[in-house]
Amino acid sequence: MHHRPKKRFGQNFLHDPVVIGKIVKVIAAKPGDHLVEIGPGQAALTIPLLQAVGEMDAIEIDRDLAPLIQDACAPHGILHLHNVDALTFDIHELRRDQRPLRIVGNLPYNISTPILFHLLDYRDDIQDMHFMLQKEVVERMAADPGSKTYGRLSVMLQAYCKVERLFDIGPGAFKPAPKVDSSIVRLTPLPEKVVGIADPQAFAELVRRAFSQRRKTLRNNLKGMLSGEQIKALGVDPGVRPETLDVSAFKRLASATIKIP
Repeated sequence: MHHRPKKRFGQNFLHDPVVIGKIVKVIAAKPGDHLVEIGPGQAALTIPLLQAVGEMDAIEIDRDLAPLIQDACAPHGILHLHNVDALTFDIHELRRDQRPLRIVGNLPYNISTPILFHLLDYRDDIQDMHFMLQKEVVERMAADPGSKTYGRLSVMLQAYCKVERLFDIGPGAFKPAPKVDSSIVRLTPLPEKVVGIADPQAFAELVRRAFSQRRKTLRNNLKGMLSGEQIKALGVDPGVRPETLDVSAFKRLASATIKIP
């Protein structure tokens, strides 16, 4: 497949057969699974996945790539290709039956976080997600409280999903080779009874505010939302920095901001 990578789409195409085989193995797709690939690129991962399930969906924003992907995949199964922007696409539209979606993809580094947040809105439709992302982003996603990489992304994803960092991939597995290492991560949406967030918007806003200035205390960052006394009443020290709190503490704080009519 001959296609010149486009910088505006952050295209780095996977080509290493060993790495491709390793990714296919951890996804462990089987007939009957409803796979959805975001950014199939040159179909390096699409073809073996399609061979495993027989029919799948893919979302590709690049109009020049779309016909090439269809041609490459035609001998291997039925590919429903959606030439749209994954950031604005209604993932729920892909639910053709009761099967939950299994999302996979090599996400462009420049829009990986917005796509992850977008997919959280569709977690009820999703069984699991396997993504290739910049190693630094995956470290932030899976970080523990108290670490330097723990922040807004960590809390938002861990509140709704089990986050598992699987393995790292060097730049040489891609063409063109990026300047950074990549990692494979698995996200498994948690049951709603485990999530326990009554108002997702209130939770998102509180987490955003809490990490708006990392060097400042919760008391300062949450001023206007919760007083120091309210924070303390929830079992949280208002004088600590946000990166010291676990996800459950953020849930308690957010629940206290909800105004009951």
